[in-house]
Amino acid sequence: MSAAFDFEKDSANTPGEEVRGVASVSRRTWLKGVGAFTGLALTVGVNGLVMAADPAPAKKYGGAGMPGGTVNDPLVFVSIGADGIVTIVAHRSEMGQGIRTSLPLVVADELDADWSRVRVVQANADESRYGNQNTDGSRSMRHFFTPMRQVGATARLMLISAAATRWSVPASEITTKNHEVLHAKSGRKLGFGELAVDAAKLQVPPAAQVQLKDPAQFRYIGKDVFNSVDFRDIVTGNTHYGIDTRLDGMLYAVIARPPVYGGKVASFDSAEALKIPGVVRVIELKGSPPPAKFNPLGGIAVIARNTWAAIKGREALKITWDNGPHAGYDSTAFKTTLQEAARKPAKVMRNTGDTMAALAQAGKRIEAEYYIPHLAHATMEPPAATARTANGKCEVWACVQDPQATRDTVADRLGWKTDAVKVNVTLLGGGFGRKSKPDFAAEAALLSQAMDGAPVKVTWTREDDLRHDYFHTVSLEHLESTLDAKGKPLAWLHRSAAPTIASTFVAGAKGEQPGELGMGAINIPFVIPNIRIEAPEVEAHTRIGWFRSVYNIPHAFAVQSFVAELAAAAKRDHKEFLLELIGPARQVNPQEMSDTTNYGESPVLYPLDTGRMRQVVELATKEAGWGRKVPKGHGLGLAVAYSFMSYVAAVIEVAVADDGTISIPRVDMAIDCGPQITPDRIRSQVEGACIMGLSLALTGEITFKNGSAEQGNFHEYEVLRAFSAPRDLRVHMVPHKYDMPLGGVGEPGTPPIAPALCNAIFAATGKRIRNLPIRDQLKKS
Repeated sequence: MSAAFDFEKDSANTPGEEVRGVASVSRRTWLKGVGAFTGLALTVGVNGLVMAADPAPAKKYGGAGMPGGTVNDPLVFVSIGADGIVTIVAHRSEMGQGIRTSLPLVVADELDADWSRVRVVQANADESRYGNQNTDGSRSMRHFFTPMRQVGATARLMLISAAATRWSVPASEITTKNHEVLHAKSGRKLGFGELAVDAAKLQVPPAAQVQLKDPAQFRYIGKDVFNSVDFRDIVTGNTHYGIDTRLDGMLYAVIARPPVYGGKVASFDSAEALKIPGVVRVIELKGSPPPAKFNPLGGIAVIARNTWAAIKGREALKITWDNGPHAGYDSTAFKTTLQEAARKPAKVMRNTGDTMAALAQAGKRIEAEYYIPHLAHATMEPPAATARTANGKCEVWACVQDPQATRDTVADRLGWKTDAVKVNVTLLGGGFGRKSKPDFAAEAALLSQAMDGAPVKVTWTREDDLRHDYFHTVSLEHLESTLDAKGKPLAWLHRSAAPTIASTFVAGAKGEQPGELGMGAINIPFVIPNIRIEAPEVEAHTRIGWFRSVYNIPHAFAVQSFVAELAAAAKRDHKEFLLELIGPARQVNPQEMSDTTNYGESPVLYPLDTGRMRQVVELATKEAGWGRKVPKGHGLGLAVAYSFMSYVAAVIEVAVADDGTISIPRVDMAIDCGPQITPDRIRSQVEGACIMGLSLALTGEITFKNGSAEQGNFHEYEVLRAFSAPRDLRVHMVPHKYDMPLGGVGEPGTPPIAPALCNAIFAATGKRIRNLPIRDQLKKS
């Protein structure tokens, strides 16, 4: 960073949120930080979980409620060279969503910089300097849009102040335009580079003196007129992903991990492995007993001169495993366990009216169960990390979503202080929540330490990735309702049986936690007099982790499929029935629906707005031509979901051939995410969410036998092929001014896809799909 512009600051907060009977588990439970890089400081706290019994600080929401908080100091994020080149620090991880361009673009717009003269550099792990860096939860732009605007506007004011002093004129007479500072009265102007040194000597002005642009003046924000800082390098192969790291003297490692969660090595023989040319050493890597947290699973590591030799060496190992307490895990049998749990009363999480009495009344009673299996993230780039330990320091290069958690985890596993660890964040070839768990980075650090400080790169093969993931939870959703004589629902009972992510952090945690149920189960705004949501306490038998849109996936599949079933039972049009359930436009406080978490956002700033939910339904159905006549074997299906503070509706047209083969001629998706900062990126993320949602619905499934995942590569865990993708995919965005808070984008597009697809299949064939994946359920024998 140039000495011309370089800023620093400090502050802190460590929030906690209730987790039923166990602990407070946010998407980032590692709360510890100090810093190293050219950035700014905010905070974090203590390795591990904040217990529910701990004294709670004053409630903070949004970015302020995250570990590290937010930072808006320009001297942390901006530097300007004498040549006028503006360098902006990107402190969030780039995994294809475009955030490494989008956030610097916001800074550049408020700064009045010429985007062609802007360079972007990636921050390393340092939440004490940059604020929160955990890139998940669809909150990068939601939490940092305003702080990044303030960064750019403050830097602009400092340049104006420097010019005013040099010209001896009031600052109020000076403006900026396209990388220059202008004084209209005298016709004088100076480039940013000519003022950078003087500006850097000034005190950072208080926020009260900083004036943000009127949105009418935006040049980049809200426009599709910019170039990504990564596109050219991506298409020409000049990028640096985690797997691309090369260091002098580097060794390569692959690891034979326990096939069953909680298992360990009983004995091993490395003699044959050591005979493989290129193999240097075989090391037993100690794991840690459950709960998993972000710790390595352990196993036997083969260190070699190249990855191929390491793989062949691993194949030659002879290992006897002690498979531990989960050796009997069978996902087919566990489905029965989930069904049994969901069919009897459980812990009540929301109770409005008297649902059980209403269900017992005369009327048409409808009951259904929906099943979603374990899912794997299957990122294009499997986990990969390189570490070098030397002179009491450890440096890591890794494709991680949560750099600070990586730093803390590596330090903890090495037994070192956090400030002895530096984490360099590479591009991520996909993340989806998997790479917010940095177990693979800790593996590399431990192996480097074992190799006397030599740099070691750990590569996960696709088989490693699919068999040792932090899997998306398995889920069984049980719903019941009674319709009155007019076809209106009198009651709604929903029991959601699924292992909790809390089990990954706290021994004995069972059943969904409040924040998980707040993802589309508790917070349904339906106009039904009697609503009861229950959560059976089922246990986890493998690592459970955050996955794109998390529990919204099974909840939306069940809720939106069941709404369609009720509409059919009432002999009503699905769209009209859904809108009637949502009710009139109104803003509902999440707490009125027993949602105490609300994705960590203020219930005042972010009520659930049924008017916005209705609008995306109306928009998607209008654009799709809802009610139009379709060819034989075709059907239109609808679903809507509120998640991560955004509203998304999908209408899918499906075609089912005589032999049961499915094709998708068209998908229309409507999204309301509040103001649109980078419209092209929004469209791309919604398109990607649709493709991922279809992939999960059609073929996604991880099964377990004798405790082990049965799928190992893409011939067994299929992802959507190009020939199966929708032929026509349209994204429609609800416009908004900049007078409302932003919603998320990366995750909200996924939840409505599976139910919209299955509802379309019913419209085309009359067959209900209640178990995912669909696979061959429509095939005729």
